[in-house]
Amino acid sequence: MVRSVTKVAFIILVTFTIVIPCLEAGIAEFDDYLKAQAEAARKLALETYVPNPEEITEDLNLHVHKAMQEYELDLTNNTTRRELRQGKKARGPCQATNPIDRCWRCQKNWANDRYRLAKCGRGFGRRATGGLGGPIYVVTNPSDNNVAEPAPGTLRFGAVQKGPLWIIFKTSMVITLQQELMVSSDKTIDGRGVNVQIKGGGGITMQFVNNVMLLGASDNFSGDKIMQVTVAFNHFGQGLIQRMPRVRWGFVHVVNNDYTHWLMYAIGGSSGPTLLSQGNRFIAPNNDAAKEITHRDYASPDVWKNWQWSSVEDYFMNGAKFTESGKQVTNLPYKKQFIMKPRPGIYANRLTRWSGALPCVPNKPC
Repeated sequence: MVRSVTKVAFIILVTFTIVIPCLEAGIAEFDDYLKAQAEAARKLALETYVPNPEEITEDLNLHVHKAMQEYELDLTNNTTRRELRQGKKARGPCQATNPIDRCWRCQKNWANDRYRLAKCGRGFGRRATGGLGGPIYVVTNPSDNNVAEPAPGTLRFGAVQKGPLWIIFKTSMVITLQQELMVSSDKTIDGRGVNVQIKGGGGITMQFVNNVMLLGASDNFSGDKIMQVTVAFNHFGQGLIQRMPRVRWGFVHVVNNDYTHWLMYAIGGSSGPTLLSQGNRFIAPNNDAAKEITHRDYASPDVWKNWQWSSVEDYFMNGAKFTESGKQVTNLPYKKQFIMKPRPGIYANRLTRWSGALPCVPNKPC
């Protein structure tokens, strides 16, 4: 038996990265209420859709360049350069290499200004707010004994409340879910400063919520063509198998991530999505049969050869191979003065240096 454990040592921001609602996921039969919910979600998706996605991808690239320039300037003004070159853990002043981290991590008062993180979004999630504007709800009770009527103080109670809510934890705890945890719209689950483990097979479910990370619910639902996704500044480490991400329909911008020794493939898709891979580093596994980065499902080569999958300034190591297809996704407005090309993939290791769970301590930079 495989035990499911989720460590919330950083943050789950429900409206953080993706700007497409889950329109039909998990609905077997529609009744009037569900139809109304689906229609509301569809309208919101259309409102957040960006007709010219290159405007967003290049805005993100601009912020990346600015963050790297500031980071490199910081290195010249402190004594951590030698430690970084030797691969040691950095000491001294706070180091943050990408624009999202630089927005909040080096602020020592982050625990008293948690809402700041909601303003740090970039890419297609730049307008996402999570629990911004709502009260702070403190989880004090790790139990999950009453799913139908959760007790105040539990995570489940906070997750199902209506309206914006910023959920934090009083102390480190282990939460064993009895059933799936349903999370409503406009919620932030913020685990910074503590170590929270969410266990059990129920998992976390978001249905009819705004801007969740669901990269296409079904190959049969073409409504997800307006989905627009940014996947940035992640380190996908050794032992991960596949789907980093896997996308149906829509447009996905995969930028400045670090991929290390996947087992099957790194990026997959079906139903003709558009993929722009920029400035990533791909280190292939030693298995010769798994050097290929991309994987396309439920379509013959005669079909997927027309899908627009482009690689721009990616960095390939250990025989990694990216199979491009379709017309190049390169009609980007570089000619504007404020537009900058993506940071090359050779910098991906720096940009993702502090990805993952962070051991944050209140009143100190994280």
